[in-house]
Amino acid sequence: MIQIREEAFKYYFYFLEERMSIFWKKCKGQCGKLSDDEIFNTYKFTNVYRATDRVSQYLIRNVIYNDKIDDLNEIDTLLRIIVFKIFNKIETWEYLESRLGTIKQSNFDLNSINKLLLERRQKQPIFSNAYMMTGTHQKYNHLDFKHEKWLQMVNDELLIGGIFKKIINAKSLNEIFDLLNNCSFIGGFLAYQYTIDFNYSSVIEFNENSFVKAGIGAIRGIKKCFKTLDKYSYEDAIKFTQENLEGLQIKYRYTNFENLYGRKPTLIDLQNCFCETDKYLRARLPELNMGNVRIKQRYRIHSEPLKFFFPPKWGINDKVIAPCLQQNMKELTLF
Repeated sequence: MIQIREEAFKYYFYFLEERMSIFWKKCKGQCGKLSDDEIFNTYKFTNVYRATDRVSQYLIRNVIYNDKIDDLNEIDTLLRIIVFKIFNKIETWEYLESRLGTIKQSNFDLNSINKLLLERRQKQPIFSNAYMMTGTHQKYNHLDFKHEKWLQMVNDELLIGGIFKKIINAKSLNEIFDLLNNCSFIGGFLAYQYTIDFNYSSVIEFNENSFVKAGIGAIRGIKKCFKTLDKYSYEDAIKFTQENLEGLQIKYRYTNFENLYGRKPTLIDLQNCFCETDKYLRARLPELNMGNVRIKQRYRIHSEPLKFFFPPKWGINDKVIAPCLQQNMKELTLF
């Protein structure tokens, strides 16, 4: 039987409501203090909806649905997504495309790309610090640099090895996750993230609520919010939260949650919010120590309007009327 830790779980729904309130205030161009909660004013927390984060928005609009490119096939689209997500850094992607042209299978030349990235890394980081990207695998130990190992894996396993073709023919998100999870370096967390990224495209057409995989941060949040899960999994806890979302919002008196243009949070969003709730509770309830005791990043902001664009199959782009004056949160790591 699932047992809730009431004093912690209520903050999950508080996080959803308060973080979404901040999101809409920022969209309207409100500056300065956006919350009465100093934890939110001090530390960096991602949006409730994964697809609204700036990097995800760039992926959707510029990498997947770039209306200036009209000759991409399905493998090209998946290749573009994985290359962007390996680095997860807009500046790296734009640097490569400025030097190579449109990234696709026909110009995926490892020697040229690796040479450009070796030059780039002498001046600035080529990987985002959002994910801990490793490059340890005996199969690729003959290569010197992490980016070389990752790109060689893409070439050998996803392209030549036919994983992309299997993904295109997959029957479920779970099947795509399994295919990616068996690739070198990727592992469970990134396999789920990449599965969702692929599903933003028109190549993959599955319901985001059909599969979820709890990441390490989400597991910490779940452990704080539940005393015990008994025979149930971390993924079951996320599904339980979704199935009872409205009732739990009423129970904890957080009923002012304003969703994303009528779209309810899906399993990937709720999974992400368990990770963010874990971070929030490090400051609010530090006695619930699940391994990490501090929040590593503050934020500072500057205005940069962002016109939201979502996968057309979601059917909400017609509700996005004007550019959102979303503040860009620049990360500042705390030591």
